[in-house]
Amino acid sequence: MAFPFINSIISWFLKKRKHQIELFLKYPDDVQQELLKRLVETAKNTELGKQLDFSSINNYTDFADAVPIQKYESIEPLIERCRKGEQNLFWPTNIRWFAKSSGTTNAKSKYIPVSDEALENCHLKAGKDMLCLYINNNEETKMFTGKGLKLGGSTAIYEDNNTYFGDLSAIITENLPFWADYSSAPSQEVALMGEWETKMEAIIDETIHENITSLIGVPSWMLVLLNRVLEKTGKDNILEVWPNLEVYFHGGVNFNPYREQYKKLIPKADFKYFETYNASEGFFGIQDRNNSDELLLMLDYGIFYEFIPMDSYDEENSVAIPLSEVKKGINYAIVITTNGGLWRYLIGDTVKFTSTKPYRIKITGRTKHFINVFGEELIIENAEEALKQACKKTDASILDYTVGPIFMSENQKGGHEWIIEFNKKPSNIAYFTELLDNALKAINSDYEAKRYNNMTLGMPTIHVAEDGLFYAWLSAKGKLGGQHKIPRLSNKRDFVEELLKL
Repeated sequence: MAFPFINSIISWFLKKRKHQIELFLKYPDDVQQELLKRLVETAKNTELGKQLDFSSINNYTDFADAVPIQKYESIEPLIERCRKGEQNLFWPTNIRWFAKSSGTTNAKSKYIPVSDEALENCHLKAGKDMLCLYINNNEETKMFTGKGLKLGGSTAIYEDNNTYFGDLSAIITENLPFWADYSSAPSQEVALMGEWETKMEAIIDETIHENITSLIGVPSWMLVLLNRVLEKTGKDNILEVWPNLEVYFHGGVNFNPYREQYKKLIPKADFKYFETYNASEGFFGIQDRNNSDELLLMLDYGIFYEFIPMDSYDEENSVAIPLSEVKKGINYAIVITTNGGLWRYLIGDTVKFTSTKPYRIKITGRTKHFINVFGEELIIENAEEALKQACKKTDASILDYTVGPIFMSENQKGGHEWIIEFNKKPSNIAYFTELLDNALKAINSDYEAKRYNNMTLGMPTIHVAEDGLFYAWLSAKGKLGGQHKIPRLSNKRDFVEELLKL
């Protein structure tokens, strides 16, 4: 247990950063434009900088004219060269780290370059800012009299051609400042364990007798851990294990489906929930007020932002606007240029601005149909490919389908519920389900991780729809016709519930 004066010193140190945050709150557009000039100037002598003539770029208009909007597939060849040891391709300093992330349509994983600048001035800086903003909202905090329990993903690090890749959480753990190890749990040794089941038990053994005052992690994984803690200790709620717990910092998936379960696990009226918005590509937003569902867009992390209105979205052919031109209430796709060497990169997320003074956002989803209730990032291409493989092996064919989540409850694991109308049904639906599940694991590493030992996601549930079900559903809605399509994937259960009633 830390002494109270340590709590005061750490709080004082972190609160100092508030003055810099106030600078970009006051001059957001100036900060962003200055950042863009610095990024272009820094990278002008890289292979990409010479190819796109960064030296001739003097302002945002020049930049937008010279540099095309890009998806991962466009830049993958350069990234692969960098992973094999070539440098100065898209960023001038040596890039040794690559954050492995799922989501592409033609590969199981993406490898996002993480430069030293991105590590120091984005990811690690954001971690301190998260604490800074919490402390400034909660002056009486006792958080640093104990430890923060951090739950990362699969945190093994792999070496390839003198470069390293793994989950972003593993890369951050490897690069944390020395003082962070004193104020967090589990130990680095346990945090970097690769086998999830063993790691889960080690985390519990190491932390149940600690004074844990904060939690940090993705809601679906954290829920599994907290329920395991109660099983192991025989306690009724988490406050009986960690009575000084005061805040949970969460991100990665929508928290709303989990909120009630957390209230039962942590029955404390003034318990705080603080949301963050980060990805392998960068750290973007932090909740800056108590009891808010909005995120402050962080403008001085080496990330230049542009936005594409979703009503005119056309992937790489879209026309983007700078931050200064956004309006409240419009759904935008995010485009980022970063100090990790991503240039006008589509990250696939959509947001709406709830405020422009300062710039605050809510995450609204993805640019494509998806399910990401548990961090599985299942996109429509994954579903289509897995169905194709399962049909081929069972001589089946499909007319229509839709998929929704099965939310976790006290006696039920999370999962995916499929309603499939077949042209030709498989002879054994259990075998078809198994094939579909295995194909999804092979296609999508995030889905595979969440399905590991049925810990977060259970086996898919498949309902064989009666003939004509989807037609009848669209007819009842007055939506028959070529322009109306069946929603394939959804983060909500609305469509599944309506169809099950029919």
